[in-house]
Amino acid sequence: MAFPNEYPGHIYDFNWTLNGDGVTPTKKSAFRITKALELKVAGLTPLKTTPLKVNAASAKKSMLEAGSDALDFDSYDEISQRCKDLLSLSDSLYCPEGHMPSTHTTVRVITNSASLAPKLLAYLDRAPKRDSTGCSITAYVLEDDQMDNFSAYAIEEVGDGDDITSVSAVVCTGKNVKVESVVAGLEMSLDGLKEDEAARKATAAEGSE
Repeated sequence: MAFPNEYPGHIYDFNWTLNGDGVTPTKKSAFRITKALELKVAGLTPLKTTPLKVNAASAKKSMLEAGSDALDFDSYDEISQRCKDLLSLSDSLYCPEGHMPSTHTTVRVITNSASLAPKLLAYLDRAPKRDSTGCSITAYVLEDDQMDNFSAYAIEEVGDGDDITSVSAVVCTGKNVKVESVVAGLEMSLDGLKEDEAARKATAAEGSE
């Protein structure tokens, strides 16, 4: 369904989805990017080589997990909120979506970086087009001269009763964020989601004995 005054970068359904992710595109320029053509619509140039293979092993050493000894939840939440606030004020937002490579785990990246968006789209597997909803992993990637370098992720359980699942949020900020840093957060999030799911299955199996 089309609404009056919609145009590329200003689609109501997607804006509401971003609001659910904690980001409000105040400049009315937020692009949902699921394929190369949508990069072009956003004024960006697709990578010539896809898929993009990224070695994030080194970057994982500086990727912190919220709730660990290295990073408490309050500190993570404070920086995460600051990141979301500044993304909301960005002139344009680029939001690559897809699956983690060789999985069906959904990912959305919300970034103001015109250089990172094509790389991240090329890294992700293309996913079937679906309604604009939340994803299992959401990455908030802010390039800003005023922000310190910061890379972290947080995993939480959502839902009730027998319908509980885990989701992850990755936060990367700095003057020049590297694609390896973002991918490190995505890969560590995927590992954490798998561990949570395995633990829930094991608990359910014990309860049924």
